[in-house]
Amino acid sequence: MRHIRTKVGVVGAALLTAAPLALSAPSATAVSPVTAAARQATAAPTVEEQRLSQRVPQEILRRSGFSGVAGTFAGGLARVDSYGAAKRYVTEAGRGLWRRAVDRVQGRGPQGGDLSRDDDRPLYWARLGMTKALREWKPDFRLSANQRDTLMGALERGSRGQDSIDLPGGGHAKTRVLRVVVTGFDPFQLDADARRSNPSGAAALALDGTTVRTSSGRLARVETAVFPVRWADFAAGTVERTLLPYFRRGPRQVDLFTTISQGRPGRFDLERTNGAWRGGYPDNARESRTETVPVPKGVPTVRPQPQWTTTTLPYAQLTAASTGPFPVRDNTAVTEIPAGGSSPVERPDGPTPGSTARAGGGGDYLSNEIGYRATLLRDALKLKVPGGHLHTPVLQFGAGNTDPKTGEVTDPDFVRNRTTITGQVRSILTTALSVASGTMEK
Repeated sequence: MRHIRTKVGVVGAALLTAAPLALSAPSATAVSPVTAAARQATAAPTVEEQRLSQRVPQEILRRSGFSGVAGTFAGGLARVDSYGAAKRYVTEAGRGLWRRAVDRVQGRGPQGGDLSRDDDRPLYWARLGMTKALREWKPDFRLSANQRDTLMGALERGSRGQDSIDLPGGGHAKTRVLRVVVTGFDPFQLDADARRSNPSGAAALALDGTTVRTSSGRLARVETAVFPVRWADFAAGTVERTLLPYFRRGPRQVDLFTTISQGRPGRFDLERTNGAWRGGYPDNARESRTETVPVPKGVPTVRPQPQWTTTTLPYAQLTAASTGPFPVRDNTAVTEIPAGGSSPVERPDGPTPGSTARAGGGGDYLSNEIGYRATLLRDALKLKVPGGHLHTPVLQFGAGNTDPKTGEVTDPDFVRNRTTITGQVRSILTTALSVASGTMEK
């Protein structure tokens, strides 16, 4: 496997080459004074940003070389003299943070500290430092609330890899490089333990811009992105906005996709069925949603909205293959309200006709929802490729490091567990691509 993306912007290059971060800010220029009332009022830090002051996030940032990211970004913002310049600066800064995190995980550039390179947490906490700085920024020109929101969206998308997916185009169907999109998630459940990492996010960083070779010798290009653990972002269409350009028919349409999240201890699960239900568990912003999965306006969808969607990943071959130390299960269980019924019923073998979803195989949280949204978009566009959701094993600390109040932010077992999960994700993906390429060549 090799990394094949090399093109980044000027600000992005500054972000990923310096340790500590050296971000090239715009040159200072004279600006017309404005009254205090004309300057956009700042907002209070979000729930996620408030966690930044805790010991664990600060230690993770310091031990990864990312502790200067927010300050350098804020210093650059202070020298921006127009909204247009701010938009360019923020967009490039977000993309630069993503590239720096990818490069650190993939072994390029300075490690920046003693925290293992495979760690996804520096990206998460550094991004929050940047969003907090942007939220508190008081520019010397008029900036509307909508404009600040636009800048925040650009920073979020850029620093998550969502707007830098770069799949190769063209080529004969039977010989060209295969195109793959993989998604992961931020760490979550951080009120219980701020040390938590998400192996799906770590796998996304490790795989982004790489190639894998199938059993028949075909090359596949893998592009990745990560998503927030926030109900509101999903309702606003962050998943569909990211995936739609590569699900549509065209020269860069995907040949395979998989959304990934952390699931159950000791096993991988291929989720056979996704349900159209949000169960209300609090997200990283401590918000809850209990409702039918809302489909954003303006994106292709299936009407009427289906209660269930189904994986097209080759689950039979993947569960039979030897891909690593963890078993890979074909998870067919769901929870439904049967047609004509009023109470939820667990079904080990999938939904019954006419039932209403209460949990897919992946549950009723954002893991299930991203699988539902991706496969619903696939079906709306009549995209005939393998795609679905994969749950990784739970990432665990070592036996003597389980107490979040006194425990260390890392330990050898924690690192080994994460790298093992990432390695098996790569193996599962390669196996799925080998099956898919064999079908294409027939």
